[in-house]
Amino acid sequence: MSETKSPKLAPKPGRVVVYRALCDYMARNERELSVTEGDLLYISDNSRDIQWWSAKCGGRSGLIPQKYVLSVMMAEYIEYPLHDAAKRGNINFVKECLENVSANALDKSGSTPLHWSSHGGHSQVVKLLCSVPNMCISAQNKIGDTALHAAAWKGHLECARILLEHGANTSVLNNEKKRPVDVACDLEIRALIELAMRGTTDNCQNEYISESDDTDN
Repeated sequence: MSETKSPKLAPKPGRVVVYRALCDYMARNERELSVTEGDLLYISDNSRDIQWWSAKCGGRSGLIPQKYVLSVMMAEYIEYPLHDAAKRGNINFVKECLENVSANALDKSGSTPLHWSSHGGHSQVVKLLCSVPNMCISAQNKIGDTALHAAAWKGHLECARILLEHGANTSVLNNEKKRPVDVACDLEIRALIELAMRGTTDNCQNEYISESDDTDN
């Protein structure tokens, strides 16, 4: 008995979904979007015409037939494109995704792309993601880990350094009540995080002393 594939889901309002073109499509007028096999399509269903979907591809935008996207022979659905690119360290794919997909998007584990790039030790991707405006550097996944937990646990010193430089919170507890420093498997990473923790403490003490001086005066 042949395996039946689940039907592809239409994009929800306000959500961008990604497909990889499995064959060429040639636009028939200036409103349509031409695509080539292998291209990534970023679909946002903001059109009232259910037969056509708004799409972006390689910096271009236009309409593409719904039946083209939903055909298993013509397009392949990619569930978490940015997460997959971050996990593999594919920085060019990450850059393309960032133009169309939220950097703070969560996958089924509740992880952001930054979690996966930190877990994989892809420092250039980590640096790129940390530079994205409004990036949630210390977001926690379903087991309570932050990107710094992931970098510390896997022993990725440069990733940990970049995260700390961008303000990663060293005090966050995961579901096992452990901070990033508690899961660090490398002495150098542990020392780096401890140094950052002492710096935070020193800053708080300096602010307290400054406020005390102002009160005395």
